[in-house]
Amino acid sequence: MNKGSKKVDTVKLVGVALFTAIVFVLQYFSSYIKFGTFSITLALVPIVIGAALYGRAAGAWLGFVFGMAVLISGDAGPFMAIDFFGTILVVLLKGILAGLIAGIIYKAVEEVSVPLGVFFAAVLCPVVNTGIFLLGTVIFFMNKMGLTFDYIIFGMIGVNFFLEILVNMILSPVIVRLIQIGTKAKIRSV
Repeated sequence: MNKGSKKVDTVKLVGVALFTAIVFVLQYFSSYIKFGTFSITLALVPIVIGAALYGRAAGAWLGFVFGMAVLISGDAGPFMAIDFFGTILVVLLKGILAGLIAGIIYKAVEEVSVPLGVFFAAVLCPVVNTGIFLLGTVIFFMNKMGLTFDYIIFGMIGVNFFLEILVNMILSPVIVRLIQIGTKAKIRSV
């Protein structure tokens, strides 16, 4: 391995580590900000950014960290009481797949347009996150908790999903662009 690739690996490692901390802290503390039944997921923004900057594996890792933060913060507590293993499966799977798919879609579209790639990743990340939550809720909890599909959509997901997708669509492309500008400026000055 040459010296140049070690620097790139170090930069990626440090970047993913920083985004890991950001995801955990954002998710843990945003659990106190409630809109309806659940807290808004602000951690999806750094997941999208990390997936765009460092690849789909980084996105999947950041999604896993997000899932762990949800489990640790107590946001999943009511579901844990109903189905412990179903809760862990759904929470981790939704995070991992949201990050992985954000990285995949970004990579697929970046050749055409980096901002468009980030935008599509920013849209799909909350769609996958919420979609898997919805599917998991129907499979593991709907009958056990006496929930109706309408309540799941309008009471549990409702406003949160639209806020998450809006925040992602606005912040993710802007932040990735700022990081890229800053990185190019730093490279030119060295």
